[in-house]
Amino acid sequence: MDFSSVQFIFVFLPLTLFVYYLLPKACRNGVLAVFSLLFFAMAGYRSAAVVLGAALINWLGGLLLERVQRKRPLLVLLVGCNAAILAVMKYAPLLVETLNPLLGGSLPMVSAVLPVGMSFYLFTAIGYCADIAAGKAAAIKSPVRFFVFLTFFGHSLSGPIVRWEQQAPQLPCRSESRRVDADRFCAGIKRFVLGLSKKVLLADQLALICAKVTSVPAATMPAPILLLGYTAYMLQFYCEISGYADMAVGLGHFFGITLPESFDDPYCAKSVTDFWHRWNIPLSDWFRDYVYIPLGGSRKGEGRACLNLLMVFALTGFWHGAAWKYLVFGAMHGVILCAERSGLRRLVERLPVALQHGYTLAMLWLTFVVYGAPGMREALAALRGVLTWQKGAPGYEWQAFADAKLLLIFVAALLLCGILQSLLPRLKQAARDQSVPSVPGMIVLVGLLFLCVMRVSVGTYNEFLYIRF
Repeated sequence: MDFSSVQFIFVFLPLTLFVYYLLPKACRNGVLAVFSLLFFAMAGYRSAAVVLGAALINWLGGLLLERVQRKRPLLVLLVGCNAAILAVMKYAPLLVETLNPLLGGSLPMVSAVLPVGMSFYLFTAIGYCADIAAGKAAAIKSPVRFFVFLTFFGHSLSGPIVRWEQQAPQLPCRSESRRVDADRFCAGIKRFVLGLSKKVLLADQLALICAKVTSVPAATMPAPILLLGYTAYMLQFYCEISGYADMAVGLGHFFGITLPESFDDPYCAKSVTDFWHRWNIPLSDWFRDYVYIPLGGSRKGEGRACLNLLMVFALTGFWHGAAWKYLVFGAMHGVILCAERSGLRRLVERLPVALQHGYTLAMLWLTFVVYGAPGMREALAALRGVLTWQKGAPGYEWQAFADAKLLLIFVAALLLCGILQSLLPRLKQAARDQSVPSVPGMIVLVGLLFLCVMRVSVGTYNEFLYIRF
């Protein structure tokens, strides 16, 4: 069950809101804890069991970290437990697939059945324990409050990764920051509907173009169609996960919880370094604070800083999926960032602004081809086909991959992925402020919601790209 499903929109969310506001304030964290556990249980008992186990381990671990004198051994143990859960659940199939040829196929094949959102709440737990060990946070005494912090269904499915120092003032049910008035609730509706529209009306339709293009061997495809298909994937990816982030922020407003913003028009970046300051900001900050800086950051010279960047982005790529193409995707970003750090960025900054954007989008497109292709062989074939502008086999026409409606959606997504926000800053402000929408704004939201409901009611939606992360 994800946020754009019929079950969530028409059953789970209304029921949660009804019970949450029916009961006294003192019970509201308990309501969120129960419904968050139910949310995971609806995805399978494995999800609920992993959530409960991880919550118990890290809650007790946080209490012990606050009391023991030697915190480092316990912290290493807790980080190891969380990493082991993630590694076994997510990467065991890849390990078996890699070792089987070397061992003559003696290992039994296993399939990955990942609990939904697993890495997001495990990363949250690792950050929580690390902050306690560093003296930046106090352990949470209440198990219910800790469970809401760690596994609130609004953010634990696909992020954003939350920090204890951000969430602590909001968790007491009677705190002023937890108060929900009409303006805040309306802001929640607005962000949720806008996010749902990105997902259902844009991302799911762009996915049709990409799926058709990637279903045909890249070596036989004309270069313009390859360019269309993988650009559609790049737009789909952003609309999908930024739409989810909008929905998560909206859900937080419903329950008086402010979640961090995740995206800041990343496709308007002027360099790949700038892109990572705008893309999935809580995840980027997490890798910076809990991986890059502990490795030494940039404190030990440029060579060591580049090595640290390569390690961080290799981990970032591997985090995206249990396949070698994701590792290559991360390594490509690491290499580009090292090159920009070593002088390329200074050269790019001398270019006209339009060329800076063009350079950034070109670099990103190359990496998204690797990410979105069915495998590395197809990715290399697609890159070769576009870079050599191959003619492809005869008989391939645009209409077979994108009709007029899909091309119109493609153009709309292209404009909404940063161009319109740059030209009309008030548009971005209106989407994020916490005021009641104007009458025209309400009409637009009602129209978008109607279109989304029509889509999800007939089952024409795809599961979130990040739902099994």
